[in-house]
Amino acid sequence: MKRSTARNAFYAQSGGVTAVINATSCGVLEAARKYPNHIAKVYAGRHGIVGALTEDMIDTSKESRATIAGLRYTPGAPSGRHATNWPGSTRAGPSTSD
Repeated sequence: MKRSTARNAFYAQSGGVTAVINATSCGVLEAARKYPNHIAKVYAGRHGIVGALTEDMIDTSKESRATIAGLRYTPGAPSGRHATNWPGSTRAGPSTSD
């Protein structure tokens, strides 16, 4: 039997920013962490699919379990418009043009 090699996954959210979408993000990330033999890392696209197109992604493996669990109750997008909600964000903060 051939052993599978864990591969990375990409996650992007689109549409309205709601607690429901963030709870879904939490579920996706928590579920992925339960299967480290299949999913090595999950990258989230900053600003959704735009992050994939511009190669601006957040390595969610650097986030703590508490941070991921906190998404369940976060009203704004951690990987969207105000992406500074992620502790590892390289953005200094939301600009006035956001």
